[in-house]
Amino acid sequence: MENILENIAVIKKRIAAACQRANRNPEEVKLLLATKTVTPERIKVALKAGNTLIAENKVQELKEKYEALKDTPHTNHFIGHLQTNKIKEILRYEVSCVESVDRLDLAQKLHTRLAAEGREMDIFIQVNTSGEESKFGAHPDEVLTLVQQVAQLPTLHIKGLMTIGLFSAETEKVRVCFQLLKRLQQDIFALQLPNVAPHELSMGMSNDLETAIEEGATIVRVGTAIFGQRIYPDSYYWCESQGQCSH
Repeated sequence: MENILENIAVIKKRIAAACQRANRNPEEVKLLLATKTVTPERIKVALKAGNTLIAENKVQELKEKYEALKDTPHTNHFIGHLQTNKIKEILRYEVSCVESVDRLDLAQKLHTRLAAEGREMDIFIQVNTSGEESKFGAHPDEVLTLVQQVAQLPTLHIKGLMTIGLFSAETEKVRVCFQLLKRLQQDIFALQLPNVAPHELSMGMSNDLETAIEEGATIVRVGTAIFGQRIYPDSYYWCESQGQCSH
């Protein structure tokens, strides 16, 4: 358990060093703990130390951990592929932001459910910046149109963009993905749409958070470097294959 806090300290040092190199204020970059496959007991260690922004990839895990975590203050984002038939559960288990809105159908159904419950929600638009057919996310060419359409839904507040980026050891190839997300953010700001303030860029994980910070990330999603290696590869959790998205 002590390792979790030590690992968080290491990640925060990496964030601070990357910010210094990029002439950015470290307070501009939030650490989001990706808690897929992590037990509630281990998550609580991080939460009780003040690291309160966490996120799940799968609705089933959100559901299974809800009771154990609900009395420990935290903010829960959802970062996995969201099927429309799981919207009710996302709302029931107190997700404050869905970072993975990538299609109008999902946004419309989320809006309908929120409106019925008299609620509103922050969302990010997920973008497929790597151009891989296996990855979820809106196509970059369709993002501005999608944002304009979602902006018409009053229960949804677009607060940012999210991308997974390329899983690659080649830094410059990964950088291109993050630069694309930043450009799209600037294009959205130029539209000056009501109900849209995409200040957040959720990009970068354990292996590439420095590159993401250099390119403007405001949220880095870190799991493995804090909680340890998982039994499945990242591709499993990021649902690269439709057949793996049953949860």
